[in-house]
Amino acid sequence: ARMRLALSEMHVEGISTNIALHRDILQDPVFCKGGMDIHHLERWLQTRSQP
Repeated sequence: ARMRLALSEMHVEGISTNIALHRDILQDPVFCKGGMDIHHLERWLQTRSQP
C-alpha cells in the first residue's frame, strides 16, 4: 500500500521513467502474494508485449 501511494504521488518532468511499469507490477496478483520466482518478471513482461 505504501509503495502504491508513493508511486501515485511521483511526478517527474523532463525525462522518461519506468514508474508506470512499477505501478503495473504492483497490480500483478503473483507479485502481491509473494509467489514470484526468478523468471516471473521475464514471463510477465512477455505477456505484456503480446498484442
